[in-house]
Amino acid sequence: MSIMPFVSNSDSSSTGYKHSKYIVFEKNLMELFETCPVCSRMSDVRTYRRGTFLSIDQKCHHCQFSKQWKSQPVIGSTSVGNIQLSASIYFTGSSYFQVQKLFQAMHLQNISYSAFRRHASTYLETAVIHKWHQDQEAEFQLLSQRKVKIGGDMREDSPGHCAKYGSYSLMNLETNSIIDIQLVQSNEVGGSHNMEKEGLKRSLQLLESKGVAVDYIVTDRHPQIQKYLREQKITHYYDVWHLEKGLSKKLGKVAKEKDCEVVKKWQRGISNHVYWCATSSSSGPEKVAKWTSVVNHMQDKHTHDNPLFPQCQHPIRQSRDRNNFSSSKALYKVEKILTNKRVLTDVERLSSRYQTSTLEAFHSVILRFTPKSVVFPFIGMLCRQYLAAMHFNENAGRTQARTTSGTLKYRLHFPKSKKGGHTVKPVKSPPTHCYVQNLIAGVFEDIVPNPQPYLEELQKIPIPDDLSSAFDHPPLTEAVAAYRSRFRQGQP
Repeated sequence: MSIMPFVSNSDSSSTGYKHSKYIVFEKNLMELFETCPVCSRMSDVRTYRRGTFLSIDQKCHHCQFSKQWKSQPVIGSTSVGNIQLSASIYFTGSSYFQVQKLFQAMHLQNISYSAFRRHASTYLETAVIHKWHQDQEAEFQLLSQRKVKIGGDMREDSPGHCAKYGSYSLMNLETNSIIDIQLVQSNEVGGSHNMEKEGLKRSLQLLESKGVAVDYIVTDRHPQIQKYLREQKITHYYDVWHLEKGLSKKLGKVAKEKDCEVVKKWQRGISNHVYWCATSSSSGPEKVAKWTSVVNHMQDKHTHDNPLFPQCQHPIRQSRDRNNFSSSKALYKVEKILTNKRVLTDVERLSSRYQTSTLEAFHSVILRFTPKSVVFPFIGMLCRQYLAAMHFNENAGRTQARTTSGTLKYRLHFPKSKKGGHTVKPVKSPPTHCYVQNLIAGVFEDIVPNPQPYLEELQKIPIPDDLSSAFDHPPLTEAVAAYRSRFRQGQP
């Protein structure tokens, strides 16, 4: 999804939000107002501070000279610097409390948390919602001209079946850009186990309402998703990595059993075979034929009964390490895992071209904007999901970085799954953050002068009740009295 700038309706020179800022010590600043510029005598100086804003009133009782100085422009009754600080914290996915600790360490004057939340609800969240809808509408107009290949996946804000939020993301697999995010709260659908289906359902309904036709969708093997897409008659393929991960876990358990150590030597080969079957085949039955051939291959047999894949494509060579799989306990267990009915059905529907690995990368970006250790309100969570999508879409097409001599850059990576092994990854060029500047421009040039239309757009978003709304809420005084009496039992 391309990033569109806000449509500017006013001149930014009056607000000055683009001007440079400096850290000025109070002692050095007050030296400028101690003496009267007319008679050079001592002046009466009074200060007023609100957040990062400082106003100084200078008056000379000898020559009646007076002057008022302000540290930053003011819009109405709100200073530009206070709003811009709130915007910078919010739009970059930072934490107010982390910034507060930084300011306290430097003795910098800061806005209060209540002011930050007031700015967020009045200006910042409205800017994010409007900007996302603006970019999304432009993307849908392009996608409505052809059938789109999409990938979908759910991310929950906590592991297991205790999640409060689930965000379902749809990606255009041809451009690796996020085209829709649906945030679902667990009490909307009767539990967190139903959130993924509901998120996909809402996304597909949105695409349909915008005239976007789906060619096919690639997801994991979630049973509810399989059934729903089958009922909707939408072509559905499975991501290879999710199948490979499940098989690797099962093979890893078998490899730890007695007389099954040989399975460990074949694990990586079997994992690679899953990807090869998916990417080198033109039909589902061909994928299955190639997949089942691995059982013969492990026994050093390279001709097969299936006419779709009658012979292995690698050169026939004499194996130096003969690990005889035939009539062994290991072969029986491995064959049972690999030729399971459900596994064969899933192999037939593996995606040959596009996978959802880029969606997993997007989920790691979401973590920077919505850490799982922090609780966010519904609108706050939704806006930060949109910010993560804006950041991801802007940087999805980054090129590989080069050295000063023009050589492509690479780095070694040691993933946990490799268990000591390494991979080589290309180093990408530094990310950009143009969306942050566009959002700040939208706040000062469009929303602050007339926030009402943007607030109305925000208010159209349905907000589900809190999870605690279904519980009894006793008066605080009664709850405190019961709490104190419980701990005073047995005391005189």
